[in-house]
Amino acid sequence: MDITQSHSAPTPQATRIAKLQRVQDFLFYAITQFFAVGVLIALLGIIISLVINAWPALSKFGIGFFFTSEWDIINGEFGGLIAIYGTLATSLIALLIAVPLSFGIAVFLTELCPNVLRRPLGTAVELLAAVPSIIYGMFGLFIFAPLFAEYIQPALAGTLGQIPGLGILFSGAFNGIGILCAGLILAMMILPFIASVMRDVFEIVPPVLKESAYGIGCTTWEVVRNVVLPYTKAGVIGGIMLGLGRALGETMAVTFVIGNAHRLSASLFAPGNSIASTLANEFGEAELGPHYSSLFALGLALFMITFIVLAIAKWMLMSMEKKQGLKT
Repeated sequence: MDITQSHSAPTPQATRIAKLQRVQDFLFYAITQFFAVGVLIALLGIIISLVINAWPALSKFGIGFFFTSEWDIINGEFGGLIAIYGTLATSLIALLIAVPLSFGIAVFLTELCPNVLRRPLGTAVELLAAVPSIIYGMFGLFIFAPLFAEYIQPALAGTLGQIPGLGILFSGAFNGIGILCAGLILAMMILPFIASVMRDVFEIVPPVLKESAYGIGCTTWEVVRNVVLPYTKAGVIGGIMLGLGRALGETMAVTFVIGNAHRLSASLFAPGNSIASTLANEFGEAELGPHYSSLFALGLALFMITFIVLAIAKWMLMSMEKKQGLKT
């Protein structure tokens, strides 16, 4: 009878331990919930502050602010089209160049690279991500831009510039700095981020899946396409979005090489502007009024662009998961 009671009734020490564990669980839940809600509050605070400060410009110029190229500080007429176009154009160029290169680097490091070179090359790629953006800007302005104007721009104009319809993108003076130069510098900056994320997610693929594919005669490309990419699609898209977010918000490197000209041109050789470079150049000297509010409106536009891009990425992931579920 005493043995039965000792097994059924908890001791005072066990009761205290259970109570302590419940308190610890509650505190852990409350702290983590506070962190999560804090992020949401900070996000709402950013949105509210942007809207409040941008409202005078939005109420004066209306929705046309985002589709007008006028930027006249003296006469108080502002439009964000030039900066928005520069931001989207440079980011798109950077992605078109960085994503294929990052994919190739990640595949080489995980599937093809000899073991003796895998760690040094991977470390070198990660070190590129630690280089400050202003260093990229200085490199772009003083080293890359002169070489770009002397060798690459004439070559592009002589080849792609001769294609009807496409040639207008590669026309104009060979001055080095401009939209295309800024896009190339951004590609150098975001490449290590995307490549590192892709390499890490490729490495988590279970070896048995790849070995099985190799065992039935698949080539390396078939293994990557049919096994690695479907298994890691969420991580790959996450890495691309990380690089795109860096490209959209990059300030100093773009300011060095984009030309900082409030001029809209179809040529990628022409100087332009981006939202981040406009804010960096003009925010410190802007006076309260339409100019000040217009800069906040540009910041709101950048926030909206980032939100739309992330929403599209989430939709793509959901669509791929749905299609894969239908196949299975």
